[in-house]
Amino acid sequence: MEIVIMENAQQVAHRASDVIELYVRRGATLGLATGSTPLETYKELIRRHHATDLSFAECRAFLLDEYVGLPQGHPQGYRETIRREFTRHIDISDDQVHGPDASAEDVRAAALTYERQLLAAGGVDIQILGLGTDGHIGFNEPGSSLVSRTRLKTLHPQTVQDNARFFESPQQVPRHVLTQGLGTIVDAGHLLLLATGPTKSAALAALSEGPLSAACPASVLQWHPHVTVISDEPAAAEMKLRHYHRAVLAQKPPRQPH
Repeated sequence: MEIVIMENAQQVAHRASDVIELYVRRGATLGLATGSTPLETYKELIRRHHATDLSFAECRAFLLDEYVGLPQGHPQGYRETIRREFTRHIDISDDQVHGPDASAEDVRAAALTYERQLLAAGGVDIQILGLGTDGHIGFNEPGSSLVSRTRLKTLHPQTVQDNARFFESPQQVPRHVLTQGLGTIVDAGHLLLLATGPTKSAALAALSEGPLSAACPASVLQWHPHVTVISDEPAAAEMKLRHYHRAVLAQKPPRQPH
């Protein structure tokens, strides 16, 4: 696991975009996360698309999750959020952006269908991840199986509270989601986790330095052979090895991949 500590969230976005751009230029399959943390990275990728020759036309994208109970096209649905915040500003077609069908009559069957879609596409090349304050990735709340696949999940009250800022009231936040499981996520070739702000510091320390445990779902990243974590200084504040990670970055061989 490579941990890169930047001074601020803007530097996190720039560094993350450097990594993602390498994959975009190969026409890779991208795994897209929603939430607040990746937004600055998406803005930087949009800027590069318009300012340079960075094209997403040969890429495909898969979303991590989707709320159950929101009508299609709802502004807070994750497919619509990704479209509004990212994909409509670049040259990737809507039919190349896939998400679990959480409006299906049988959401459990829809979860299996989404797993098959991922498999048929050859999997995700680089998966962008945010980090919940309780250590969740996707919507894999504490207690999730470390080998879980795409499935129906009930949100933790803390997650509902955290996401209430996107709705008019906490009562409007859906309580259920379809989410890629931890086992599905770690099938991706490269995991890129972004963490910014002091509210993520305990979770970041737990995922990188704590035990591999369902109590911190993001700790499953310790199992993966190719993980890049990019954080700002406030998010890194509780990591005991933060000084070591800075030293490693300063001495990184010039041709060592991200």
